[in-house]
Amino acid sequence: MSTAESSSPAARPALDVAVVMRRERVHGPSAHWQPWRWILDSVVPDEPAFGTAPRLLHDHDGAQRWLHPGFKAELFRDDAEGYHLNVTTPAPCWFVLWRMEEEPHLADEPIPLPVVVSLSYNEAGRWLDAQETVEQVPAPPEVVEWVRAFAAEHYVIEPKRRKRPESFRPLVDRFGNVASVSTEKKRGRGAGDV
Repeated sequence: MSTAESSSPAARPALDVAVVMRRERVHGPSAHWQPWRWILDSVVPDEPAFGTAPRLLHDHDGAQRWLHPGFKAELFRDDAEGYHLNVTTPAPCWFVLWRMEEEPHLADEPIPLPVVVSLSYNEAGRWLDAQETVEQVPAPPEVVEWVRAFAAEHYVIEPKRRKRPESFRPLVDRFGNVASVSTEKKRGRGAGDV
């Protein structure tokens, strides 16, 4: 995979990629309601020959593959933890956020349109928290090593702070004012004192 970096000193490391989406037949009882489903097939290096517009690669008995070129997977220093988390899992991967197109203009029916490609575990988590459709496919070893080198250079593990035992915390009342507890018996006139 080739990197796409500009000559400016603030350029972010990036890879030019294309996304392949696949339509496959659904089997089993749910096929009655939904005979087809779309899934992420792969993330591949983008090539100039791909052009800039999505195109149908394969259509056989309704099963389809669509190529979506023109994506850039960038690495951001402030997301180094997300890259570190990805490359230290047993199966490092690409994350792709995609949505179904509202108006069919590329095909006779709606097709999925990838929106963004990332290698950050944290970014994928934020997308999922926002109820987006996110899928993953394995990243090739050379991409994993590229991300691993970036994470090693920029990720700083936060030192764990020792938590102070609860017994050392000051007592406060329900209004946040410092409270005190005494074990001494209060002195004063009691009911039996004359």
